[in-house]
Amino acid sequence: MIVYIISFLFSIKSDGAELSLLYSYIEQRAREHERDREMGELGSIVKKPHVVCIPFPAQGHINPMLKLAKLLHYKGFHITFVNSEFNHQRLLKSRGPDSLNGLPDFQFHTIPDGLPPTNIDATQDIPSLCVSTRDNCLVPFRSLLLKLNDTTSSNVPPVSCIVSDGTMTFTLKIAEELGIPNAILCTTSACGYMCYAQYPYLIEKGLAPLKDVSYLTNGYLDTIIDGVPGMKDIRLRDFPSVIRTTDPDDILLNVILGELGRNYKASALIFNTFEDLERDVLDAMSPMFPPIYAIGPFQLLENQISDKENGLNSIESNLWQYEPGCLEWLNSKEPNSVVYVNFGSITIMTPQQMIEFAWGLANSKQTFLWIIRGDLVAGDTAILSPEFINEIAERGKLSSWCPQEQVLKHPSIGGFLTHSGWNSTLDSMCGGVPMICWPFFAEQHTNCHYTCKEWGIGLGIDNNVKRNDVETLVRELMEGNKGKEMKKKAMEWKNRAEEATRPGGTSHLNLEKMINEVLLSK
Repeated sequence: MIVYIISFLFSIKSDGAELSLLYSYIEQRAREHERDREMGELGSIVKKPHVVCIPFPAQGHINPMLKLAKLLHYKGFHITFVNSEFNHQRLLKSRGPDSLNGLPDFQFHTIPDGLPPTNIDATQDIPSLCVSTRDNCLVPFRSLLLKLNDTTSSNVPPVSCIVSDGTMTFTLKIAEELGIPNAILCTTSACGYMCYAQYPYLIEKGLAPLKDVSYLTNGYLDTIIDGVPGMKDIRLRDFPSVIRTTDPDDILLNVILGELGRNYKASALIFNTFEDLERDVLDAMSPMFPPIYAIGPFQLLENQISDKENGLNSIESNLWQYEPGCLEWLNSKEPNSVVYVNFGSITIMTPQQMIEFAWGLANSKQTFLWIIRGDLVAGDTAILSPEFINEIAERGKLSSWCPQEQVLKHPSIGGFLTHSGWNSTLDSMCGGVPMICWPFFAEQHTNCHYTCKEWGIGLGIDNNVKRNDVETLVRELMEGNKGKEMKKKAMEWKNRAEEATRPGGTSHLNLEKMINEVLLSK
């Protein structure tokens, strides 16, 4: 074509009509080329396998699902990521109005969660959210998939598989209707999931629900539960906290029993863990459940994808806006000198508990970075006294939210005071950071047990927190012999997690197997 145009240029005379003819011809060919390019791109999109990813609408569930979605996108999948309308608005507020524009082959959609509007800067009530998603999300989710599958208007490939949260099992019915695989992402640890799976046994044996509230304090929770597959020396208090109710009709208890029962119908269970970390439990679970794939830590697999290869690293899932300055402040501190304090996205403490933590940290004389959400304190704004602020002025920084993964990888961080959520536990392990564990809710109690007793990288703190205990534990973590031992073990686990996620490692191989054996099985 170029040769033809050059010959034409030499052959024409220089009058305006002939030049106009040439320009018209070039414009026409340019339009045809652009059309062919666009059709080629559309054709490549339509041929891709299409996975719909839907997390439970809470921060600790959205984070790992988005990481998994990015990994699948890198592996060649068209992605539809489904947020609740409420969290979609929160994300736009925290990340900016263009933050969810996505890419042609990575798109965001929403469905309603069924709850009335609430404070956009706070997590919704978890029991109400569990019931509402269970009862109200099936119909709008089905409508969304039918819309995506309408090839006359959607311009996306037909949905070929679903990855849904373990507490969003209404998707299994729709997957069955469409005849496609539905893998379940379990956002708990494997040990936490195994404990949930024992709930029917505990209820059958009369061990739960509790007979009386006095059982919470009379030593009953220290009862050793024998016979849990893959677990030893596990106490009733180490089981997820939902079992501590005295009400057999407790909302969360019954939601979990129902959701877990439906998990057995999934095409596969995916865990954000690695085999070396939870091998005994994973081996014990294997004959009990659908195929299990341990493919974590997700963040280490995600870190292997460059911006150029993925184009999605700028898309994040934090429902709170980062307060600037945390990383810059850490840059001014000595290696292993800072205690990072963050109780996650749903922990609620009493004003007195907050005071005890505050003065325990202050009295430890350690440097610390404390993340304090606006809704951290029950029924109150998180306010600390002027005396406390003056006491910590030279060595403490308070912030509303921060990029936790980056913080825990910062060389100045020497320890982590945490609620033992699974994401935070993995973040700490990937950073080689030992922990003080104050579990609040759900399987955080199980994670605390394993962190302290099995993996040797944590110290537990009693729920009835006292400032003297906080002071003692923080000093031990940062200066004591036990703290040094835990730091060494934390670095060992960091190395083993990195080995699992390298090419040829167990998690790296399991991701490929899960894709080929489950998501591409039809």
